[in-house]
Amino acid sequence: MSVLARVFEEHGIATVTIAMVREHAEKVKPPRALFVPFFFGFALGRPNDSACQHEVLSMAFDMLKSPEGPVLVDFPDDSAPTAMPQASQVISDTAPPARSAADEITAMRAFYERWLENNGGRTAVGLCGIPQRRFRGVVRFLEMCAAGEEQADMSERPATTSRHQFIRYCADDLKAFLYEARMEQNKEADEEALHRWFWGSTACGKLIADVAARLNDSEDAGLKAIAYGLAR
Repeated sequence: MSVLARVFEEHGIATVTIAMVREHAEKVKPPRALFVPFFFGFALGRPNDSACQHEVLSMAFDMLKSPEGPVLVDFPDDSAPTAMPQASQVISDTAPPARSAADEITAMRAFYERWLENNGGRTAVGLCGIPQRRFRGVVRFLEMCAAGEEQADMSERPATTSRHQFIRYCADDLKAFLYEARMEQNKEADEEALHRWFWGSTACGKLIADVAARLNDSEDAGLKAIAYGLAR
């Protein structure tokens, strides 16, 4: 989106980007960017919180008055909706999961497939390109990454996708798979309950947090940015 923003600006169309990872905005330098400290998927804040959503949009539109940038503005933390606890906090407050991540995927598969049936096949799973019935292999790959095995890879990774970006796609697919399965299993769960369940009760949540911790140990700013995005 930041690249497209530059193209639009070159043709006289002013743009504002809403950024959810500040480090990315700092590196890419779009003409105007508003950083919001919200969870991924909630660029305007919590659903149904119209006051916060209008505040975000108002700040974004006000940036159109700014001269040519790059301009990066932070949405004030004290105006943000109450944040859910960080994944690391939830994990540290709970006991280790009783089963492995691979067995967890198998156990939740029926709920995920029922979710597909009840939602016309719509799903957020599919970034890594590996069918969900082969996700046990994805789990093994992420387990090797968490253990620091730098040569760990999967033959299914496209040549045009870096290994570290592929790690991100695999982790995002596991999260989407389990969130959707859980929403089918427990239809009354709200977003915070889902968040606490995933990070506090699942082996996949702990595995993804372990992968994020391993990437975060790197001196590479790009890897740290990927780690930041994984455990949210």
